[in-house]
Amino acid sequence: MDATQQSAVERSTIRKIAVRLVPFVALMFFINYLDRTAISFAGPNGMNDDLGLTAAQFGFASGVFFVGYILLEVPSNIALHRFGARKWLARIMVSWGIVSLLFTWVDSVGGLYTLRLLLGIAEAGFFPGAILFLSLWVPARHRSKILALFYLAQPLTTVVGAPLAGWLIGHDGAFGLEGWRFMFLCVSVPAILIGIVTWFYLSDSPADAKWLTAEEKTWLTGALQREAKTKTGHTSHRGGMLAAVKSGRVWTLAFIYFGFIYGLYALAFFLPTIISGFEENFGTTFTVFEKGLITAIPYVPAAIVLYLWSRDATRRGLRPWHITVPALVGGVSVPLALYMDSPAATIVVITFTACSIFAALPNFWTVPAQFLTGAAAAVGIALINTFGNIAGFAAGYVTGYLNDVSGSYVLPMFVVGGLMVLSAVLMTALAKRGRTAAPQDDHEEAVSAA
Repeated sequence: MDATQQSAVERSTIRKIAVRLVPFVALMFFINYLDRTAISFAGPNGMNDDLGLTAAQFGFASGVFFVGYILLEVPSNIALHRFGARKWLARIMVSWGIVSLLFTWVDSVGGLYTLRLLLGIAEAGFFPGAILFLSLWVPARHRSKILALFYLAQPLTTVVGAPLAGWLIGHDGAFGLEGWRFMFLCVSVPAILIGIVTWFYLSDSPADAKWLTAEEKTWLTGALQREAKTKTGHTSHRGGMLAAVKSGRVWTLAFIYFGFIYGLYALAFFLPTIISGFEENFGTTFTVFEKGLITAIPYVPAAIVLYLWSRDATRRGLRPWHITVPALVGGVSVPLALYMDSPAATIVVITFTACSIFAALPNFWTVPAQFLTGAAAAVGIALINTFGNIAGFAAGYVTGYLNDVSGSYVLPMFVVGGLMVLSAVLMTALAKRGRTAAPQDDHEEAVSAA
């Protein structure tokens, strides 16, 4: 096959993957994130009153999700590597869909705690498993764009999910259920149905993909095999775990990701609080619906920037500044938002924060797969994501605690900003060791899938 034919095969292969796999896995992620955050819509819209929840109890119910999620993250990804992504991702979706469905009939604080804990256990491994699955299908030079398309589901969940949840909650009395219970019913059923479809729709490897031609399978398998030879990997699960745990790069990436996720969840948890404070700070008044629309504003440009920034990383080849620049911008903008003199100015600065976080995340996830393969990749990615989810658990509690101690959000937001700046510093240090340059075949140029 000459260079022209090979380039044509490469383009067609990546395009098929982008069309066939990415939208479906992104839909899975959309449902996942909506089910995980549904409690934030249910709480202030009837659930807290019906179950008699205090603010502290609601906060604990939100956070206890991460306990089960963190504990089962690595074992779940080991199981994914052993049983295959198709089967394990399908199992995860059906499991969390069933648990989410049970929220429809929860009738006590203890029951809510139990279901949130079980939901975390059921969802454990989905996100790193999805990242690993997509990484196994595309060479490194295309990974930024593919993961960016996948990651679009997260900001779009807020853009679409917030008004959708509000609309469902508005159907109070449907099937004899309170509005918040009806919402849980409606958002959980798709997880079960898509989980069943996943079993039949996804393929475990390019060799099993009937929708690729023989030439496309040959090119993709060869490119991935050549790449795998340059990575650290083990076929055994014990060896893979030891390789990942002993890797200084894995732990450095875990700390970097911690800063990003701390910023992400601080934004998610406290943006509604900041918007609610506009009335006191600026003398403005918004309806509940208007507050929902304002909450969605930063996530629309964030989705656009996510795609364009990752597309640039694909065209140029991933560079460290594709990760460090957004981290620095986000770190500066987080506390700066508190010093604005109008709601519009505050939202503009927060939009910069959201854009920064979402620009960095998909590009960040291309890095672990550049030096890990096999069981080491499964364990390494799970370890990094687990550490990030500790930040998800900590962000709400630490931010709230520091607010109580200091009497304002200034100190906690500087902590958020400081952690994101630290992520930029660590990424720069890692890059100086020559570990993050995207590998390219000597005889091939990066080809855009567009």
